[in-house]
Parts: sequence; structure tokens; C-alpha cells
Amino acid sequence: MDERRQFIAGLRITSLWTMTSRGLGMVRDMATAALLGMSAGGVMDAFVIAFRVPNLFRRLFGEGALAASYLPVLSAELESDRARAWQLVSVLMTWVAVILAIVVVLGELLCGLLWLNSDGTRVYLLMGLVAVMLPYLLFICLAAQISATLHALNRFGMPAFVPVLLNLVWIVGALWVAPWVAPHGKEPQAYVLAVCVLIGGVLQMTVQVPLLFKLGFRFDYNWGGARPAVKRIVITLMPMLFGLAVTQINTLMDSVIAWLFSAQQKGLPIEWLGGDWKYPMQQGAAAAVYYGERLYQLPVGILGVAVATVIFPLLSRHAARGEREKIGEDLALGLRLVLFLALPATAGLFLLAQPLARLLFERGEFQPEDTVRTADMIRYYGLGVWAYCALPVLIRGFYAQQDAKSPLRIGMWIVALNLILNAILIWPLAEVGLALSTAAAAGLQAIWLTVTFTRQTGRLDWRAIVVTCCRGAAASIAMSGAGLLTLRLLPAGDQLTMQFITVVLPVAVCVVVYLLAYSILGGSEWRILTSGQ
Repeated sequence: MDERRQFIAGLRITSLWTMTSRGLGMVRDMATAALLGMSAGGVMDAFVIAFRVPNLFRRLFGEGALAASYLPVLSAELESDRARAWQLVSVLMTWVAVILAIVVVLGELLCGLLWLNSDGTRVYLLMGLVAVMLPYLLFICLAAQISATLHALNRFGMPAFVPVLLNLVWIVGALWVAPWVAPHGKEPQAYVLAVCVLIGGVLQMTVQVPLLFKLGFRFDYNWGGARPAVKRIVITLMPMLFGLAVTQINTLMDSVIAWLFSAQQKGLPIEWLGGDWKYPMQQGAAAAVYYGERLYQLPVGILGVAVATVIFPLLSRHAARGEREKIGEDLALGLRLVLFLALPATAGLFLLAQPLARLLFERGEFQPEDTVRTADMIRYYGLGVWAYCALPVLIRGFYAQQDAKSPLRIGMWIVALNLILNAILIWPLAEVGLALSTAAAAGLQAIWLTVTFTRQTGRLDWRAIVVTCCRGAAASIAMSGAGLLTLRLLPAGDQLTMQFITVVLPVAVCVVVYLLAYSILGGSEWRILTSGQ
């Protein structure tokens, strides 16, 4: 099997398991919404912020910068000397474990100090939940390093499967354990979910270890032998920390700003700003950010992250062999595949935001007014789906060639822009302003990176990419018209069956119309995905 076919085969298995994981993730969020709701008491707000702390480390050090800086170096070592490659894996895994263990201990001490000295229940609950979930970052980052090692060995199934485990444990906790442990207490229920997150992290790490040993790994801590490779990783690690995580940093800022600038009622004076300013958002804004993000992350995980995960080892091998022309060719193919599916996903989320939010979340503690707020977040975060999907692919095109400075430089400007837009837009638009800021910043970042890659790093087939965008946009317009007509023809109803039909039938119509229109316009991306040709 040639490398292009390996890429398509790896993409299929990764997308399949990612789709399964994201589907279970929706079930987990449905169960969490029914359990904790959105704005009652601010418990969900605190849980969301607490979960983002270790989850950001996962995206930065695990799936993000560490994997991005590590995989090209490991690929080069595997090409030349497999024994030295295992030394690199052993040394890096040891140091990741030691450093992150220290981070966890220091973080727990800080949480303890803030917890003991807090004079408000919001900080008290937040610090308690962070303390419970903080060790998750150690296990999930080690799990991510093992996954990156398996990717370098062209094994994509197991790494794509392991996120399923966290979702399964979380679902069990939300549906059965939390209601049984604390039938009426929202705060104890949040702590149960925090423990489930920790258990999921342990499972995600341990289940991959047997396959790693089966593929020939033997622990060999040889600092002298691995030192040159580790040095190359460390040199690119810090720039990559920022460059790869811009969207995650922006979303984290969205959540923190939503938590800081929301009160039980919108319009109350902000005492910690002297009382001259009024809260622009109502309690539950951070939860609205979370639920909105979960929906737009569904296509991002299935499309953008899946393509980036599979294409990165291929680009790294091209770079190790000095095949610069092939880097541009395969990166252009990856972008075409992403945009082919991301453009209709952008239109679909905007069109079906409210039916989706009602079907997925409106039950238990999640009220109809919460559905409206969540739908707005889905709709406006969703405007940037095409960019969120393209960014992981684009950035790995730079990293495969050891260029970490360009994404870093662009990323710094994008984070600053997002923060400025947040500060401006939350006052007239409340939490919707956060979603619009992040979507606009991501779109600018994707365009900027594409232009920079073409100018500095390698040639992209702009004609093919632009044609794909035009076909996708035209087919998405046709799809949206058909979907909107279907929605208007369906009878109104609050029953679960009717809610299900109101989502599934328009989605089915949209998929058929989009693929038909795209095929009529002469697109070949669907054939590439299905046949590997």
C-alpha cells in the first residue's frame, strides 16, 4: 500500500472511531445537561471551568505541542535506527511523567490555598473541582504521547478509540452514579463527574500500553543516546505550545470571561470593578460556551483533527526525506478533504442550531430558555467550523518541516485580536459576542496561515483549493434551501419523536442534496474518501 492509500485508510479508521467518540460525547453532554442544567446555582459554570484546566494541558502538551514536536523527530529516528527511537520514547515518557507530576502537586497546593482562603461559594466550588480533576492531565498527556508513538508506527485505530473510554465512564457517572450518590445535591453530583473524568484518564493511558509493547517497544532509558533528539523536540516545543492551541486558548478565555462577567441577573453592578460597570451576561454563560463548543467540535473532531492526525506522519516523512513538493501536494489534498465536508457542516449548524439544542439538551434541569441561549452559541461558533477544521491541518504543514515560528507569530496576534473583540462585543451581544469573536479570529488565522505557507514554505495548489471552496459553497447554498424548506414543511411538536424527526429528516435531506449538488458541479473529494483513488 502506497503512502497516499495509507493516508486515506488511516483517515477512515480515525474518522470512524472519532465519530463514535463524538457521538458518545453528545450522549454524555445530554446526560450532564439533564443532571446539572445550565444556570441553576452556577454549578455547571464551575464544572466547565474546572474541566478546562486539565483539558487545556491535554490539548497543549498531549495532543498538541508535545505530539507535534515529538512526532517528526520520532519519525526520523524510526527511519534510521529503531533502537534509538525506543530510547527516545522511554526518555521522553519518563520526563513527561516527572514534570507533569510536579505540576499536579504544585497545582493541588495552589488549589488548597485558594480553597481555604476563598470567601465566596463560586471560588470554593471551582477550586474543589479543579483539585479533583487536576491529576487527569498527567494520565491524559502520557496517553497522548503513546498515541503519537502509535501514529508514527502507522497505527491509528487504538489512539482513535481511547477517547471513547472517557465518554463511557462519564455517561455512567451522569446517568447512574451521581443521581444515586447525591439525589438532590448539584455540587456533590459535580464532584462525582470530576472523579469519573479522572478514572477515564487512567483508562485511556493503560489500554494503549499492551499494543505499544506488541509493536516492539522496550523501556530503555538511555539519556545519552536520546539527548540529541530530545533537544530538537524541546527547541520547537515552546513555540508549538502557543501555535497549536490558539483556538483552545481563545475558547478558554471565552469561558473565563463568561464566568467573570456573569451574575445571577444581567445588569447588576460589578462590585469588583467599583460598581460603575454592569454585568453584561447572566449566570450560565460559561455553560452556554461549553455546550456551544461541544456541538461545533463534533465536525472539527471528525474532519479537522482526524485529517491532521493522519496526515502529520505522512508530511513528517516527506520532510525527513527532503520531499518538499510532496508536502505541498498532500497538504493541499488534506485541505480539500476538510473544506469539502466542513463548509456544509458550517451551514448545517447555523440552520439546525435550535432543533439540535432542543433535542440534545432540553430535559431535566435544562430549561427552554437555556435551549435558546445554547442555540445562539452553536449558531455563531458554527460560523467558524470551516476554519477550526482547516487549522489543525495547516499548522501541521509547518510543524512537519520544523517551522514553529510562523504559527506562533500569527497565533499571538490572533489571541490578542480575540481578546479585544471579546471585550468589545460582550456588552452589546452578551455571550454571543464571545462566539462571534472566536469564529472571526479563527477565520483570519486560517487565511493568514495559508498565505504564509505559500510564500515561505511550499507551493499549494490554490486552484484546486479555491475550486473546492466554490463548489462547496454553492452546494451548501442548495443544501440550506432544501433544509430550510423541509423544516418549514414539518409540523410543530414538543414530543421527543417530533424533535428527533425535526433534526434527522432535515439532516438527511441536506446530506443528499449537498452530495448530489457537489457531484453535479464535478467534485471528486467524495470519491477520494470512499475509494482512496
